[in-house]
Amino acid sequence: MVTATFRFYEELNDFLPAERRRQAFACVCARAASTKHMIEALGVPHTEVELVLVNGESVGFERLLEDGDRVAVYPKFEALDISSLLKVREQPLRVLRFVADAHLGGLAHLLRMAGFDTLYDNHFNDPEIAEIGASQVRIVLTRDRELLKRRIISHGCYVHALKPAQQLRELFERLDLASSARPFTLCIHCNLPLREVDKFEVLERLPPKVRQLYQRFLTCERCQRLFWEGSHWRSMRALLQPLLDQA
Repeated sequence: MVTATFRFYEELNDFLPAERRRQAFACVCARAASTKHMIEALGVPHTEVELVLVNGESVGFERLLEDGDRVAVYPKFEALDISSLLKVREQPLRVLRFVADAHLGGLAHLLRMAGFDTLYDNHFNDPEIAEIGASQVRIVLTRDRELLKRRIISHGCYVHALKPAQQLRELFERLDLASSARPFTLCIHCNLPLREVDKFEVLERLPPKVRQLYQRFLTCERCQRLFWEGSHWRSMRALLQPLLDQA
């Protein structure tokens, strides 16, 4: 029988029962259990983990646990470069393209508004989302921790907040998105780049008041929607600006 001692740090404790949070605890491990197997058996998706130390040494998810091992599990680091230590995945975690599950449509639209390539379709099922995340190297966004435990997903983020604006703020803070944001460069409906269009080309499609007030217009090649800096743009800018100021 193999017994190891585990200690989870920072927000990883949110996945644990109250009696195991922010403290070391002993746990009997399954036969030939790896670090990944036990971390997920304890409730933490492997995509939330950035660093695993066993007896003080950085190890990969495949490391088999031995009796008496002490396992320290850390989440994503924001201000500390640990690339020389990292053993849990071959590629950097933060590839700034996303795929969102069916319950995060509002967040997907806000991410597109901020300029982040985000795939979303409320008909995507879990296997499809996992395959897209793996094959296109996208960060899987979900509130379903079981989805993040799928073996083929290496880049993922469990979204804790419930409302889209709060979810956007959470991702900006956790993934340090401010410096990479390119607001109002993608169509929020099609996820494709917007291009500037001459006002005279679209004059007949504009409401009379818009013709008078605005001079600059953007369009999406796929859906042909037009965008201008009206009241909706101003409200979205007000939502984004505090997040962009973090850069």
